[in-house]
Amino acid sequence: MLDDGGMGEENAVSVQLSKAQRITQHWLDKSTIHIYPRWALFCFSLFLFFLRVYYIQAYFIVAYGLGIYLLNNFIAFLSPLEDPMDIDGTGDMSLPTSGQEAKEFRPFARRLPEFKFWLACFRGTWYALLMTFFSMFDIPVFWPILLLYFIMLFFMTMKRQIMHMYKHRYVPITWGKFKPKGAGFEKGGGGMQGQKRAE
Repeated sequence: MLDDGGMGEENAVSVQLSKAQRITQHWLDKSTIHIYPRWALFCFSLFLFFLRVYYIQAYFIVAYGLGIYLLNNFIAFLSPLEDPMDIDGTGDMSLPTSGQEAKEFRPFARRLPEFKFWLACFRGTWYALLMTFFSMFDIPVFWPILLLYFIMLFFMTMKRQIMHMYKHRYVPITWGKFKPKGAGFEKGGGGMQGQKRAE
C-alpha cells in the first residue's frame, strides 16, 4: 500500500514536470521569431550578472567561467556545420559538379544555430547568476590575472577563427540571395515598361 502511494507521488511529480517542460517549450517556440527582444533580454541578464559581481566584489572565477563558455558558444556560432577540412579529405572545399549547383544559393549553415546560441548563452548567464548566491563558488583569485588571460585567449581564438574563415573563403553572415541591379523590373518597350513585375 505504501508502494502504491509512493508510485502515485512520483507519477504526479513527473506529470507536473512534463507539463512545465511543455509550457517552457511553448514559450521558447513563440520567441524564435523575436530576435532583438531575445538578445536584449540576454544583454540585460548579463548586465545583472556583472552588476552583482561588481557590487559584491566576489565570484570572479564564475565570471571567468561564464566568459569562456560564451566564447566557446560564439566560436561554434561562427563555425560552419561541415568543417571544410573534413569535406574531401584534402583540406580544400569541394567544387560544384554542375553548372546548376554552382548557381544555387546556399545560406551559411552554422554548427550552432542562432536560437540555440541565444538559449545556451541565456541559460549559462542565469546559471552563473544563480551560482553567485552560494559561497562555495566564491574561490579567491587575483582577478586582473584572470581578465588578462581571458583577453589573450579571446584574441588568440578569434585570430584563429578569422584565419580559418580566410583560408576556406567563407563568411558566417548570410544577407540573402544576391539580386542583380534592376532585378524585378521589366526592360523593353510596351505599355508596361518600368513597372514592377508581379511575383
